[in-house]
Amino acid sequence: MSIASDIIRGHTETIILAHLAEKDSYGYEINKSIKEKTNNQYELKEATLYSAFRRLEQGALITSYWGDETTGARRKYYSITSLGRISLNQNKRDWNEAKELIDKLINGGNEND
Repeated sequence: MSIASDIIRGHTETIILAHLAEKDSYGYEINKSIKEKTNNQYELKEATLYSAFRRLEQGALITSYWGDETTGARRKYYSITSLGRISLNQNKRDWNEAKELIDKLINGGNEND
C-alpha cells in the first residue's frame, strides 16, 4: 500500500477541498471520513492534515472559524472559499487527465485492460 499512499499523499489538499465542498468540517471529522471512504486503508497523519489546512488557508482556498460547542472542546471548522472551489475543479480536471495518460501508458495504449 506504500505506493498508493504516496500517490494519495500528493493529493491531500484536493481531498480536503473535496470534503469541504460538501460541508464545513473540522480535522477529526475529515480524517474519519477519509478512513471510512477507504475502508480504513488510508488515514492522514495529524501533522499532515493540519499542515495542509495552513497551506490552504494561506492560499485563500479555505477559511476557518471556531464552533460554539456546548459539550466538549471548541472545534476549529474549515470552509471552502470560491477560490477553493475553482482550485478543486481544476485539480479534478488535472487528476482525470493524468489518470487517463497513466492508464494509456501502463496498459500499452489499450484503455480496456
